[in-house]
Amino acid sequence: MRLPLRIRLTLVFSLAMALVLAGVGWFAYSRVAGDLTGALDQQLRGRAQDLSALVRHGGSLRATDGQLVESGESFAQVVTAEGRVVDATPPLGRRSLLDAAERRRARDGELFVDRPSVPGLDEPARMLAVPVGGRILVAGATRENRSETLSSVRDAFLIGGPIALLLASLAGYVLAGAALRPIEAMRRRAAEISTSSLDERLPVAGTGDEVSRLGETLNAMLDRIEHGVERERRFVADASHQLRTPLATLTTELELALGSERSSDEMRMALASAAESTTRLSRLADDLLLLARADDGRVPLKPEELDVADLAQRVAERHGACVDVEPLVVRADGLRLEQALTNMVDNAVRHGGGDVTVTARQHNGRVELHVLDDGPGFPADFVSHAFERFSHASIGTDGSGLGLAIVETIAKAHGGEAHVRNRPGGGADVWLALPSPPVR
Repeated sequence: MRLPLRIRLTLVFSLAMALVLAGVGWFAYSRVAGDLTGALDQQLRGRAQDLSALVRHGGSLRATDGQLVESGESFAQVVTAEGRVVDATPPLGRRSLLDAAERRRARDGELFVDRPSVPGLDEPARMLAVPVGGRILVAGATRENRSETLSSVRDAFLIGGPIALLLASLAGYVLAGAALRPIEAMRRRAAEISTSSLDERLPVAGTGDEVSRLGETLNAMLDRIEHGVERERRFVADASHQLRTPLATLTTELELALGSERSSDEMRMALASAAESTTRLSRLADDLLLLARADDGRVPLKPEELDVADLAQRVAERHGACVDVEPLVVRADGLRLEQALTNMVDNAVRHGGGDVTVTARQHNGRVELHVLDDGPGFPADFVSHAFERFSHASIGTDGSGLGLAIVETIAKAHGGEAHVRNRPGGGADVWLALPSPPVR
């Protein structure tokens, strides 16, 4: 079982603090040890200078009376180069404190030597050997004071370190809780949000930190989800409404055809009406399927090089429209492009009025297909959402409201765009712009 994030953060913080405290303790201990050793060496040099002056003037180490050599804590000895003890403080005895190699090195200059113990003093000691008039003076002191000081420092860290680590861990636990509290609040609110309450948002503190930016990002995501769900709800509702009319018509015609005796002409009219409703249903289903595929980003295309003039001529002849097209070639799916152009011309014929003209030109590296009419144009508030699904220019307008949405979908699938505008002299202009094929 994974530990809660707050516990894991506290453990990581505690481990880091333990490493920091251990490093600080080691550094402080080493620094104090070095300082104590340096102070002891300086003390031994001063004592060696005083004892050297005493020895040069014929004085005896035994007669210092504790003034230069403290009994039980320091000691001194004078030896010859051969190792014979000339003078020494009690209780060293007559045995040289230096071996032959150390005596040779001491004759050339001062020499520091550490001993685990010396005769008469069963304690660690540090000695300084210096040459004095052909002989060697050894001044030493026990390291008990240094050991006691270091022991105190070590005990202080061994006791204070865990206490400091515990306090730091508690502080880390509290800080982790404070840092995670906004995230926990967002989690609780997120658990309460459902498809029926998508208007709710996560609580975000205005601190501008990472947690605040996370909350803002999640709220922006909720905005997109809410808009997407609302769009899908409207899509389903509008699709149901559009399907209801042809289905009701088809059902009525079939019931009338089956419910009473009708002449052959009436039967043909009923079947023709039923066939028309079936065709309308099939087209509407195809349009809805295309839009659904577009939402998933997978509109199937079979691009090929098309003659724009031939395409425009075919579509215009079916609707009685005029054609004014330059000789252009575009690479696109022929069926899809013809579907888009048919929707544009059909929309202009049924809702525009006057003459309808199909034009094509090359502009800014794109091939533009325009459908112009001489009607009243689009209402001003309709232009901004003309390509929305199930959008109608006015109440009671016939049609599914998917024609222009299909046009935009096909244009975008080809890497192009779709636009509408009202012409300055009256009428509407609907066009789509497709990338021009590369010049060979």
